[in-house]
Amino acid sequence: MEPRTAEIKLIVELDADSLPRSILWEASDALHDGPAACQSMMLSVWDNESKTTAAIDLWTKDATIADMNLYFCQVFHKMADTYLRATNNAEAADMIHEFGNRFATTLGLR
Repeated sequence: MEPRTAEIKLIVELDADSLPRSILWEASDALHDGPAACQSMMLSVWDNESKTTAAIDLWTKDATIADMNLYFCQVFHKMADTYLRATNNAEAADMIHEFGNRFATTLGLR
């Protein structure tokens, strides 16, 4: 397979106080055409040279606490799955899943 380029684009509409009113995303490999709306996003990038993570964490003004609770619960489980694929360390991935389960139980999501 020949090398190719994929693109991910974020469009954030801000209010007068620079708080997100809307977040749209699109990707060249997405299953949908054109921008799709979301209420929250986390983008983390690893700088191998400085061994640091930079992050952009955004949520819209209309994202509810209930939405954010469920979002974070799902992110923890997604993080565990990604960690397992990246490292093949099932024990540590299970620990992340267990934390996600406790988080969900504490917030009444289960």
